[in-house]
Formats: sequence, C-alpha cells, structure tokens
Amino acid sequence: MATVVWYTLTYKVPAEPNRRRVALWRRLKGLGAVYLQGGTCLLPKTDDHLRALKVIENEIAEMGGEAVLLESSALDMMQGEKVVARFRADRNEQYEELVDKCTDFEAEIAKEIAANHFTYAEVEENDEDLKKLKTWYAKIKALDFYDAPLAPEALSRIAECEALLDNYAHQVFARQDENRSPKDEV
Repeated sequence: MATVVWYTLTYKVPAEPNRRRVALWRRLKGLGAVYLQGGTCLLPKTDDHLRALKVIENEIAEMGGEAVLLESSALDMMQGEKVVARFRADRNEQYEELVDKCTDFEAEIAKEIAANHFTYAEVEENDEDLKKLKTWYAKIKALDFYDAPLAPEALSRIAECEALLDNYAHQVFARQDENRSPKDEV
C-alpha cells in the first residue's frame, strides 16, 4: 500500500447544547469520516474534504470549542491498513443495511403478487422505493473511499430489485383491462 495521507480533525466542544455536538458528529459522518476515538476523526486528503473541514473548524470555534486540523499518515503499512479497514467497515455496515432494505423490497413485491394485487399505484409506489434504494446506494458509494467488499453485493441486489420490479410491472400491465385484446376474453 502506498503512503496514504488523511486529514485528522481533533476537536472538543461544549457538552451543552447536546444537539450541536450531535449535529457536528452527523456532519462529519456524512462526509465519510471515521472516528479513531471521541473527538478525533479522519478523512482522506482531498480538496473537498479540506474545504469542508475548514468550515467545520470555524463552526467549532463559534460553538466555543477548540479544533486542530492536521495532515497525517500511518507509521507503517500495518497501521495504514488498520485505518483503511475502519473506513471499509463503516461502508460495509451501510451496505449491509441497504441489502437488508433490498430484502424488504423483494418481500413487498412478493406480498403484492401473492395477494394478486396488480395495480399501477403499486408499481408507482414500488418504483419510488427503488429510486430511494438507488439514491441511498449512490450516497454510500460516494463515501466508499477504499472499495468496501460489500459494494458489489449491494449493487447486485439493487439490480435484482430492479429486475423484480420490471417483472411485476409487466404482470400489472398484462392484467389491466385496457391492455387486454378481445381474444384474451375468450
């Protein structure tokens, strides 16, 4: 592994109000940061991350807190792999949750088919759910800096959901009265 450089943000903010501390944590996690411990997190060294961290550093100061932003690298390959493993573990956790939601999506389609519920409204509702899954995948993938192992499975499950919805939509279309030809009535 080549030398990897991260931005390290270490900070301390007032305990109250708690909502500000939680909002800060959520913003950092939303950028894809991993925490080494409370108040110390890492992000890969990119211009976008530097800009975001500088803004956060200023916000911490406005809260009455303290922050130090540093560039850091691992002392050796093993230490670097530990950090990369943490990034991958965080993304894998998100991919696992997404895969679980794909299972829920598949169960919903199966339930509609079992109930003989073939309506355009159901197709539209499930199409919206599929769009949410795809958007969620894109958000996770954008934070997957080190190619988490579960990414291909998550992408495959999204494709399976899409194929399942396409199949269901074709069944709905075929069952609608206005789509039947007179010979189907015989």
